Amino acid sequence: MKKPTLDSLGLDLLQTTVGERIRCLALPFATCAGFFLAGSRGWWPAGLACAVLQSYFTYASVSHDLVHRTLRLPVWLNEALLCIIELLSFRSGHAFRATHLHHHQRFPHNDDLEGAAAGMSWPAALLDGLTAQPRLWLWAMRHTSGTTRRWIGGEGIAIVILAGGCLLSPVGTAYLLIMLAGSWIYPFMTSFLPHQTGTDDPLRQTRLFRGRVVALLSWEHLYHLEHHLYPQVPHQRWPQLARRLDPFFAEQGLKPIILWR
Repeated sequence: MKKPTLDSLGLDLLQTTVGERIRCLALPFATCAGFFLAGSRGWWPAGLACAVLQSYFTYASVSHDLVHRTLRLPVWLNEALLCIIELLSFRSGHAFRATHLHHHQRFPHNDDLEGAAAGMSWPAALLDGLTAQPRLWLWAMRHTSGTTRRWIGGEGIAIVILAGGCLLSPVGTAYLLIMLAGSWIYPFMTSFLPHQTGTDDPLRQTRLFRGRVVALLSWEHLYHLEHHLYPQVPHQRWPQLARRLDPFFAEQGLKPIILWR
């Protein structure tokens, strides 16, 4: 299988505007602040909505771009934002990078901890999430060194401090519990649902999704096959990337999973 080059697909797929970068980087902070504002006033449905949105705006999109450095920010700013934005959800951004890049290199091998849920049953994949973040952090600590390892160690300490601070108030406790619950479903959502094991073909290791319902439910984030093929493309350009790849996928005989066109 020879995939199309990015030159042939269009190098504009690598570009984001200043407005897009500012907006996506601001959203996690806005949803975090929105939760605490809503919670302090007893507006719990609004607070829960902010927490759900934060799950989309961190691990699956903004943090993901920072992991792959697709926003083309200065290195110091990219690393600081990766740390801070993931800490908003009590996760280590640099552990995320270490395990995620290893996932790109090794899936579906047994040493791919992030992708392990793909080979499980759906109940097991849900249960896997209960301990996934600590295990990913420990893996990253064992398999990195130098500055990266110091980032990961410092983020682990910061998570404990932030969690302890949240437990001092009812709103903070609610925020902590909801964020932890949101992280628990990631193995199911980002590994079990989009991946397929039992093949060495990169085009068939990840499911192809299309349709309005899928786009709506995932906020245009279920382009996992496209991302695995072109990890250097930022999430804002995934829909365009998908449309440009559709003729290639059809030539290769790939049948998308469609939920309502």
